[in-house]
Amino acid sequence: MTLNYKKAIDKLHSKGMFFVELGLDRISAVLEHFGNPQNKLKYIHVAGTNGKGSVCAILDSILREAGYKTGLYTSPHIYEYTERIKISGVEISKNDFVKYFDKVLKKTQAINTHLTEFEIITVIMFLYFADNNVDVVILETGMGGRFDATNIIKTNLCSIITHIDLDHTDKLGDTKEKIAFEKAGIIKPNCPVITSEGFEAIKDKADEIGSMLILVPSFAEKIYIEVLSLKGLHQIANLSLALRAINYLFPEIKKDIILKSLPKVKNPFRFEYFKDKNMIVDASHNPNGIQALRDNLDYYFPKEKRRYIFGCLKTKDYKKMMQILFREGDEVYLNEFNYPNACSFEELKKACPVSAKKYKNSLVLASNKLNVICGSFYMLNKIELLKDKL
Repeated sequence: MTLNYKKAIDKLHSKGMFFVELGLDRISAVLEHFGNPQNKLKYIHVAGTNGKGSVCAILDSILREAGYKTGLYTSPHIYEYTERIKISGVEISKNDFVKYFDKVLKKTQAINTHLTEFEIITVIMFLYFADNNVDVVILETGMGGRFDATNIIKTNLCSIITHIDLDHTDKLGDTKEKIAFEKAGIIKPNCPVITSEGFEAIKDKADEIGSMLILVPSFAEKIYIEVLSLKGLHQIANLSLALRAINYLFPEIKKDIILKSLPKVKNPFRFEYFKDKNMIVDASHNPNGIQALRDNLDYYFPKEKRRYIFGCLKTKDYKKMMQILFREGDEVYLNEFNYPNACSFEELKKACPVSAKKYKNSLVLASNKLNVICGSFYMLNKIELLKDKL
C-alpha cells in the first residue's frame, strides 16, 4: 500500500498511537537507531502551562530577521500536522512529512518499539531539522517537561519556563509546585534557565545541576509592546522572556532588528482580532487561559455586548472555565465538536452558569456584538467561520 498524507494521518489517529504516555525510553531507543540526530542541533527549549507558543513565535521571528535558519517545533496544530514543523517560517511539505513518517514507522516496526503520536512527530522533527542543518531549533514541549519527548535532548542554549498554572493535573500533579517540578525537568546542566516566576522547584533544579537562573520581570519597553503583532495583556510577560533570551544568547542582535521582527510574529488564534467580522478567536483551553481572555476582553472591549462560541475537552475544567468567562446577558453557543474526549452539548449545558444554545455551523456572526470563539484548539478547525482565517 502506497502511503500518502491522508493515510499517514489516519495511522497517527489510530488507537495504537493516539494517546499520551510520558517517558523517554521509547523515543530514545528509536533515535539511537537513527544515529541520534537530536545531538546535532542547538536548542532553545520552552516549557510552561500557557504562553509557550507565543514565546516560541517571538523568538523565531527575531532570529529569522537576524538571518538565522530556524527550526520551529510547536503543538498542537489547527488544521494540518505540517503546521508543527517549520524551517524559517515554512511548513514541512506534506510529501516530506509522509517520507519521514514512513521512515520512522518502518524503524519502529523493525526494532519492535511502539511510539505515541507525539513521539512520532517529534522524531520526524529531529530528523528533518538535522537533515536541513538548521542553525537554532526553538523547541516547545508537548506536556510537562521532565518526561516530555522533546526532553530527550542533552543540552540547550537555554531553557525558558513560561507561566505555570493547573493543567493536565492527572499527569503532572495537582499543585502548581508539583507542575513546576515537572517543567523544571527541561533545565540542563550548565545551561541557563529563564523564567518570570520564582517557583522553588525551578530554583532547586537550577542549583542542583549548576544552571544559572535568570529571573525576568514581566516588563518590556513600550515601543516593543506597541509593535508586537500579538495582542493581549498577557503577552507582555511572554515578550519579556523572549527578549531576555535574545539579549543573553545573541547580544549582537540590535534593537532595530528586533523592532522589524515583532510586527511579523505569527501565532494564529491567540486573542486574534478580525476587525472585518468584529471577531476574537482565542485558543485558550484551561482556566488560566480563559481568565487571561476574560481580562483582555474587559480591557480592550469593555462596553461591547458579546456572543460566545465555546467548546471544550472533557479533560479540562470546563465548568470553571465557563464560570470565569460568561456573564448574564451574554449570548452563548456551546459547541459539541467531533474530537476524542470532546464535551457533548449536554455536558457543557449542565455546567454552564448562563442560558445557552447548541452551536451549529449554519450560525452567522452577530453584526451588533463582539463575536468570541474560544475553548479548545481542537475545535477551531471545525468552525466554518474560520476556514479562511489561518
